[in-house]
Amino acid sequence: MQIIDATTPEQYRQLLAEHPRVLVDFHKDQCPGCRMLEMSLQRVGARGIGQGMTLLRVQLEVVGEAFFRDLGLRQTPTLALFRDGDERTRLAGFQSPAQIEAAITQFLA
Repeated sequence: MQIIDATTPEQYRQLLAEHPRVLVDFHKDQCPGCRMLEMSLQRVGARGIGQGMTLLRVQLEVVGEAFFRDLGLRQTPTLALFRDGDERTRLAGFQSPAQIEAAITQFLA
């Protein structure tokens, strides 16, 4: 799994357009659930199901709160799954590796 940090809204949109299968991790610093989700994502990335996928990390403190609000995000962490630039689903809150893998299988396979 390729991991990229988006630091601007423009870069976020560009990366979604460039990569066909994207898992977006919307998170913020000092968020316990975000840290736990990061561990789940590392496990998913280490397994075969994460191959050919891009993990796009977007941090609230870097891109700004207004950007998160514009996207309709209500909590961190939130995962969004995109295929060919179209959002397929969102998973709010902590997700286990099994939950993430099930969503990838359902929405991105």
